[in-house]
Amino acid sequence: MPRILVLGSGMVAPPCIEYLARNPNNTITVACRSLQSAQKLAAGFPHTEAITLDVTSHTDLDKHIAAHDVVISLIPYIHHAAVIKSAIKSATNVVTTSYVSDAIRQLDESAKQAGITVLNEVGVDPGVDHLYAIKKINQVHAQGGKVLEFYSYCGGLPAPECAHNPLGFKFSWSPRGALLSQRNSARFLKDGKVENISSDALMATAAPYHVMDGYDFVAYPNRDSVPFQRFYAIPEARTVLRGSLRYKGNPAFVQALADIGWLDQTQKTWLKDGMTWADIHQHILGVDSPDETALVASIRDVAKFPNEAEAERIISGMRWMGLFSSEPAIVVEGNLLDTLCAQLEKLMSFAPGERDLVMLQHKFVVEWSDGQQETFTSTLELLGDPDRFSGMALSVGVTCGIATQLLLDKHPAIRKPGVLAPYTTDICDPIRALVEKEGIRMVEKKTA
Repeated sequence: MPRILVLGSGMVAPPCIEYLARNPNNTITVACRSLQSAQKLAAGFPHTEAITLDVTSHTDLDKHIAAHDVVISLIPYIHHAAVIKSAIKSATNVVTTSYVSDAIRQLDESAKQAGITVLNEVGVDPGVDHLYAIKKINQVHAQGGKVLEFYSYCGGLPAPECAHNPLGFKFSWSPRGALLSQRNSARFLKDGKVENISSDALMATAAPYHVMDGYDFVAYPNRDSVPFQRFYAIPEARTVLRGSLRYKGNPAFVQALADIGWLDQTQKTWLKDGMTWADIHQHILGVDSPDETALVASIRDVAKFPNEAEAERIISGMRWMGLFSSEPAIVVEGNLLDTLCAQLEKLMSFAPGERDLVMLQHKFVVEWSDGQQETFTSTLELLGDPDRFSGMALSVGVTCGIATQLLLDKHPAIRKPGVLAPYTTDICDPIRALVEKEGIRMVEKKTA
């Protein structure tokens, strides 16, 4: 019977385990630092057990990975390389939903020598995005066309009816990760030239982007899009840009928090329990008084507000967050970012009955052999089910579960030694066919 080790018990794990538990031949072990968390998750599924495991303990990690046929790493990406190194020792296959990092890529030859598959990028973004990008690109090429421009934008957001806080955002995953993702630098191909955007300038590039009627999105580039010209085999493309979607107003607010210093991850010896939010604001800004009037005046000098209306909106939002209040702050990890995140998690988590939204859209500008140009889109609009799984959990977790089952079933395209990602038809097609059966589908249209 296939033995599956799942590292992590976060929001993505339940739909992943639910899918794998449908197969009565699978035995599943949920591993978490907290045995209680692992037991709570495992109790909901058949032939699933729980163990406690600290992945920083290499001895324990080696022991438990060696006892399984495949390990699914749903823990923070910084631990993936250690998991893979352990798996190489015992010839255990690995699946992650994360991008192939340099640290993972460096293990390709060792994985091949061990005869194991290390399958990555099988979530939603990355994951589902690849499945449909490859599908359309291959169709265009088969018909003699060229993909001149490729754009892909994704957002994990609250559904519009519950996006009513100042950030237009709710946290279905780590607030820290969500905010820091908006502090990445970006690199992309535009009109044949490589463009670079610094982390400090990223939010200022956010611009209105129409996906479909009923939504008011802005979009900005994310990470490094340039390698996808090669990954997707579109050397003819003059523009390749992958990015993120947020509701209007969110990037300007995040930029203001960064300008003030609230996203600083460094330890602050002066940051102590018992300080009020106003005290902390006073210290960050270096003003003489914690009075709100003094704080606001300083914020107007420090923050790069695009206009007066935005200044009023963002300052009002900070007031709503309690950042000018005399309430004591709970200091977390001795830094400003984690302290702020703990406050936002209390204020901006999904309430019972609220839905999230996963919006993903590709846009292809295609030139046919006769010189005619057309534009096509592929769009996923996936709303969560408050009584079951969020859209983000479902689209990431089920895709991961499907890819893992195909690996266990020794699908010839997927059960290959080395570090893999779904960039080719032979890998994408079988995963996509099963993803669609779970209700996750990008709808293709010609728009021009």
